[in-house]
Amino acid sequence: MSLSSPLDALLAPAPEPARVAFLKGQPYAHRGLHGNGVLENSPAAFDAAIKLGHGIECDVQAADDGTAFVFHDFDLDRLTAQKGKLANLPASDIDQIDLNDGHGKIPRLRAILTQIAGQVPILIEIKSNDMRVGPLCLSVRRALEGYTGKAAVMSFNPLVSAWFRKNASHIVRGLVVTEEGGKNLKGRITRHQSLWTAKPDFLAYDVRDFPSSFAASNRARGLPVVTWTVRTASQEKIAATHADEPVYEMPQT
Repeated sequence: MSLSSPLDALLAPAPEPARVAFLKGQPYAHRGLHGNGVLENSPAAFDAAIKLGHGIECDVQAADDGTAFVFHDFDLDRLTAQKGKLANLPASDIDQIDLNDGHGKIPRLRAILTQIAGQVPILIEIKSNDMRVGPLCLSVRRALEGYTGKAAVMSFNPLVSAWFRKNASHIVRGLVVTEEGGKNLKGRITRHQSLWTAKPDFLAYDVRDFPSSFAASNRARGLPVVTWTVRTASQEKIAATHADEPVYEMPQT
């Protein structure tokens, strides 16, 4: 158990179990079920996950006005024929950019939510590496307005979860955690400080870090733990032992 677990319980209380119950019960396809010619974070990848009844994990980036687009990279060049940073473009320009290999345009989050339509749960990872999280968080909140399916937001940036706690507390929120490069005392302190800032409902944890006293102590007190990114049979066994559900990227047989 973590020596700071009493402070964790005080400064980042666990959620009501019913609030986060939907997180358990199905694995999550990392960026949708992609591979074998299907592009990550594309409507085709999400359809493939839905057909299996698996949850979906996706990434959102902000256009220059904060509009939420489903796209992982900060740069466009890996997944499109364009160059440069997505965040430097207006939403109207991003709407015209084709994904590679005939997978359609870069989708807005609202369009993906319309596609999923509550058929499976969705985990929305908000990609933000600075202090200015408000515009993108607001765009995600607006996209979720009226959505009746099961959805949660999460981020490495604890300010994202803090924003949702203050401005949209009805939306389930998570903290994404990796201990890579931070297994020393400074790293442990940083993890607790991030937890106290975020006050999350669940953790999304790096599978390479298990077993983890930080993950275990918070799971024991009521925070569900999903783990990313599960790619091998051995990692699948680790996930089954130390987490509630995997976020996987494995071929289906």
